[in-house]
Amino acid sequence: MAFFTSCLLLLGGLLLVRLVQLLIVVRRSQRATDVTPRTKPACTMIVMGSGGHTAEMLRIVERLDSDRYSPRQYIIASADKTSVVKVIESEIRRQPDPAQQTYEIITITRSREVHQSYISSVATTLMALINCVPIVLKARPELVLTNGPGTCVPVCLVAFLARLLFLNTKCRIVFIESFCRVNSLSLSGHILQYIVDMFVVQWPELIQQTTATRDDVRCFGRL
Repeated sequence: MAFFTSCLLLLGGLLLVRLVQLLIVVRRSQRATDVTPRTKPACTMIVMGSGGHTAEMLRIVERLDSDRYSPRQYIIASADKTSVVKVIESEIRRQPDPAQQTYEIITITRSREVHQSYISSVATTLMALINCVPIVLKARPELVLTNGPGTCVPVCLVAFLARLLFLNTKCRIVFIESFCRVNSLSLSGHILQYIVDMFVVQWPELIQQTTATRDDVRCFGRL
């Protein structure tokens, strides 16, 4: 029994050390200005929301170089049929030939419905988290791109945990706060700002919201 307890304590200690080391690496990568150009395409996982989140994200994705960010995997809540249609339309405009299209649509359980209470959303978020584990581990994305819908929280957490456990050390997470967030961060932003590799806001007022935890927030005009 004592040996088993010692092993657990040792494992817990190693995980804690790895967590601290990874958070330091993440913070350093946030400040990095000299980025080595990639020689191969990056498998990109794009988390879609509904309504405005989808419209904003599609504008961002349309600016991505198809050859550099490929294949593209769109994560969409299972009940969000509108986003599925919008993504397909966007990808057809990018590449009309189905034989040359390099994207995939993956549906997951919605972590939180609109106006759902935070307390009840804990259970649904846990379900979505479990749902995301095989998806993220199978896809092994090198880039996770999101603009803050509730669906992104379990995806980003699983991606971070995979990196923590050396299951996918190449993955990087970029969080772009929605344009509609002018004076306060979204709940997703509050949760994920500690673990993402790049945190982008679109209004200077939001920089003050993150100063307590980060000093490297990027602020751009409307994307």
